[in-house]
Amino acid sequence: MKNIFLSIILFCLLSIIFVPALTMAGTDPACADANGNYGLIQCGCGAPVIDATTKRCTNCCEIDDFFGVIMRIYNFLVTMIATPLAVVAISIGAILMMTSAGNPNLMSKGKGIFWMAIIGLVLVFGSYLIINFVLKTIGYAGSWDSL
Repeated sequence: MKNIFLSIILFCLLSIIFVPALTMAGTDPACADANGNYGLIQCGCGAPVIDATTKRCTNCCEIDDFFGVIMRIYNFLVTMIATPLAVVAISIGAILMMTSAGNPNLMSKGKGIFWMAIIGLVLVFGSYLIINFVLKTIGYAGSWDSL
């Protein structure tokens, strides 16, 4: 019963943190729908217009838009999910260590949570380097993080 109550409390707290973040999206006013929501994909807003001189479409989806979607997903995962969860995990680990009162099992559990959260945070922020390395290796010459 105690685990169910704790799970419900944790779910409610995380919902308060993440639900507003889930409702955020792009910033291009041309892509907004009637309610002012922007969405994840920000290409194809409005009717496609082909320039006569350059033969380029201004409102069509291109490969750069795909990398823009990847960047928006990455930014959302890192800033809105991974970082707050790591802060919560570090706090829980620190509280467990402080309240162990000489209990070695609780102290080791707190240390484990603390260090796993630190390692996870390093991996999340190191994922930028991994993504950049993979894209450069397959020959992508653009800058995927500035879209």
